Amino acid sequence: MIDQKMIDRINELARKSREGQLTDDEKKEQQELRQKYIEAYRESMKAQLNSIVLVDEHGNRTKLKPKKPNIPHS
Repeated sequence: MIDQKMIDRINELARKSREGQLTDDEKKEQQELRQKYIEAYRESMKAQLNSIVLVDEHGNRTKLKPKKPNIPHS
């Protein structure tokens, strides 16, 4: 889970990066923090999508189903 402290650190590293002042260790840390942030965002989005319920005109409730991957025909 991403907390405010991690977001603040991501922003701090982004500012230093724009100024061209990141060390190699800070670049590595920045990439790791970005990856954690992206993973947390994706999990949050999945949870939101999994909670969606469609209601038709008759009041029937249906959970949103995952889209099937497109498989190219040979």
